Amino acid sequence: MSIGIKPLGARVVIKKMDAEEKTEAGLLLSGTAKEKPQQAEVLAVGPGTSEEPMELKVGDIVIFSRYGGNDLKYKGAEYTIINQKDILAIVE
Repeated sequence: MSIGIKPLGARVVIKKMDAEEKTEAGLLLSGTAKEKPQQAEVLAVGPGTSEEPMELKVGDIVIFSRYGGNDLKYKGAEYTIINQKDILAIVE
């Protein structure tokens, strides 16, 4: 599935997952109390570079740096383009 955005170099396009609406104890969170999500799905990957080969693939669920990436809206959907080095881990 192509989203129409092809990242260059060692960049990836991710879609952030929704913030938790409830705490583990079952309390509902207001819109301001929700944490900014740091988990996302990889939707597109660049080819990598000779210094930084691409380690991610489409479909990976990742944890990313809180302040990394550039948010954008494309065809009504919200995405983030982020450098691979700002991806902290792959969720298995």
